[in-house]
Amino acid sequence: MNLAPYIDHTLLKATATPDDIRKLCAEAREHHFKAVCVNPQHIALCREALAGSHVLIATVCGFPLGAVTSEQKAEEARLSVQAGADEVDMVISIGSAIAGDWAHVQADIAAVRAATTGKVLKVIIETCYLTDEQKEKATEAAAQAGADFVKTSTGFGSGGATLDDVRLMARVLQGRAQIKAAGGVRTPADAEAMIEAGASRLGTSGGVGLVAGDQNTAGY
Repeated sequence: MNLAPYIDHTLLKATATPDDIRKLCAEAREHHFKAVCVNPQHIALCREALAGSHVLIATVCGFPLGAVTSEQKAEEARLSVQAGADEVDMVISIGSAIAGDWAHVQADIAAVRAATTGKVLKVIIETCYLTDEQKEKATEAAAQAGADFVKTSTGFGSGGATLDDVRLMARVLQGRAQIKAAGGVRTPADAEAMIEAGASRLGTSGGVGLVAGDQNTAGY
């Protein structure tokens, strides 16, 4: 399987330097990855490095905890779109989800959706912290709020994507939104299994190794 069109080539570490981001973009161009995923401060650099290519620029919002206000998330997303982001990966209010405040979870997502009109919105539900029932309700809230994708994980929590979680999300969504599996995609076999389970995007820092048929040891 050609995995490159599924990969969001990701570098979200606090220690990422401009040279690291340029390398990420060069790799994404070379291998024809779908997107790069970077922190907002690197959007302008990615625009420069990816000029003339078909690689999209994804960024994050309320990352990685999801614990800022809806207004702050919406403004962060708006500024990222203004800076040139094609896609925004937001983190839900995880504490609200655990508390069962689904009205707030959905309203929080809707605020960011309103700030990203015309762009792709991916909603990270951080499955490692949720029960299966909470995962189902979070996925439904994202769909109801107009998300384009529901995403499993930030890569900064206690666990990443699992096949069971991708299948659960696919069952809830029934095609209303796509699925991004992130974290824990270590081998080409892992990647293909996630796609078979229902993922149409893969978030990984080891995309180069995956397309070469190697194991991803990069940690995300």
